[in-house]
Amino acid sequence: MRSIWKGHIQFSLVTIPIRIYNAVDTTESIRFNQLHKDDNGAVGYDKKCKKCGKALSVDEIVKGYQFEPEQYVIVSADDLAKIKLKSTKVIEIAGFIAADEVAPALYEAPYFAGPDGPVAAKTYSLLSQALKTSGKVGIGKVVLRDREEIVMIAPQDRGLILYKLRHEQEVRKMEDVPQLEHKEANKDELKLSINLVESMSSTLKELDLADRYSDALREMIEAKIAGKEVIAVAEEAKPVVDIMTALRQSIEQTKAKKKPMEKAKGEKKEAAEVVPPRQKKQKVA
Repeated sequence: MRSIWKGHIQFSLVTIPIRIYNAVDTTESIRFNQLHKDDNGAVGYDKKCKKCGKALSVDEIVKGYQFEPEQYVIVSADDLAKIKLKSTKVIEIAGFIAADEVAPALYEAPYFAGPDGPVAAKTYSLLSQALKTSGKVGIGKVVLRDREEIVMIAPQDRGLILYKLRHEQEVRKMEDVPQLEHKEANKDELKLSINLVESMSSTLKELDLADRYSDALREMIEAKIAGKEVIAVAEEAKPVVDIMTALRQSIEQTKAKKKPMEKAKGEKKEAAEVVPPRQKKQKVA
């Protein structure tokens, strides 16, 4: 297994060097090639046949499955229509399971599902509410783009969301990752690590996850359009700190950031408490 990225995981002052590997094995998938109908030449991105060089229209392109190098079997729309599977038109739910049974690595692509017409709206809404109340999700199959897919149907807001799921045999095993071995954690290090995680606990909405790369890319393009010189800013190398020192400093840093916020909240509360209550007007005899 070859790594596709080398870098670090970082949270606060803790830095962990890592490599990233593809979790999905696509060798099991059947893929179709676009071919020139007349001579079975492969079609390039510019819609030209790589065999004869002719520019092709949509009608001149067919699907072919490569079973040996340069050997294809042609598959037409009529051939695909002959495949008699209920899942070509129907998403048949095989059963309902707890959502946490589906491993995150199996999620592939999300789709919104909506009711088709007012007659379907009531049943659609009923299924959404039933799934939300029960904490279950529906698992079934459907044919999408010439392949039968496993799908999960889950409630979202007032509707339903459909996730295309990968087959389990497509996902590689974690134990295949090189140099992966169990290291018994030092109790003091583990305790400090848990304290740091707890001190940095937040919600997804509160986290700053803005796409800074897109902003920087847009600025670079605008600068080039304006004829300005693009200046690259070198990223400052972060020193590797002893893990215990890094954990302690990280916890102190996190607490220091939270104190001004807690103080400000306390001052607001005290200010609210000193406001005198409205006095009732005394009746004049």
